[in-house]
Amino acid sequence: MSLPPAGEHGGDGPAVAAALGLDPADLLDLSQNMNPLAPPVAPLVSRHLDALGRYPDDRPATALLAGVLGVDRERVLLTNGGSEAISLVTAVLGGRVRGEPEFGLHPRGQQGPVWRTDPHSPTGHLAGPDEHADVWDEAFYALATGRWTAGREGVVVVGSLTKTFACPGLRLGYVLADPDVVGRCAALQPHWSVSTLALAVLPDLLESADLPAWSAGVTTLRAELTDLLRGHGLTVSAGDAPWVLVDEPGLRERLAPHGVLVRDCRSFGLPGVARVAVPDAAGLDRLSAALDRL
Repeated sequence: MSLPPAGEHGGDGPAVAAALGLDPADLLDLSQNMNPLAPPVAPLVSRHLDALGRYPDDRPATALLAGVLGVDRERVLLTNGGSEAISLVTAVLGGRVRGEPEFGLHPRGQQGPVWRTDPHSPTGHLAGPDEHADVWDEAFYALATGRWTAGREGVVVVGSLTKTFACPGLRLGYVLADPDVVGRCAALQPHWSVSTLALAVLPDLLESADLPAWSAGVTTLRAELTDLLRGHGLTVSAGDAPWVLVDEPGLRERLAPHGVLVRDCRSFGLPGVARVAVPDAAGLDRLSAALDRL
């Protein structure tokens, strides 16, 4: 049975599982990059189901996140995932990427502010001190460094709590910028953009965060993943992010029937390259078993 085409941004596990006749829970989806060490979010969500009967009020959660980031409340806008943060900043400022390849949701204008992911997507390398941009996408910065943000002055930051807490279904992101930019973004944001349930769970998520331990754990797991893949004769490039790149054409199609999905990087302009998310220890065991069957 043929697989559905790879999605532009990974995370197409349910569609692939359906094509293979698998329960999505039985497919190890390494095409999406999440914190492999985050505690399960379902028990936290279950504490706040009564929030479903109320309209959202994002003011307390925004103030809390601003405190965690160490900035004034007026500099933070909570968004419906990192994708909405990117969309709003693009609508307000426009811009262009620093170079290719780069994350596909960033604007590709001919002029305007320069955008850059940190760590870089898809290579996974953190920006050096001599690299400059006007808009920084720090979706994976916390997992790469153990710190919430780089704290650069005079720039705009877009972030994704989805990645940090492995909860893509909750859709939690943010814009961190000067109050003028935040206000202009807020003026374009639909009413009640972030759900009441997501806002209610956010304090519990932030309380559960252990960024230094998570970052150190991801570093260890990434090294184990690299060793595992190289041990099977694969060419691996690893940076600082919770994923590695594998130069092996057809790896997605070969692994999927064995219950493991990886990201096809063709949308980055890298045909024949796969991005493999860093899994937890159990995921490494499942990947090892799948590789043994190739």
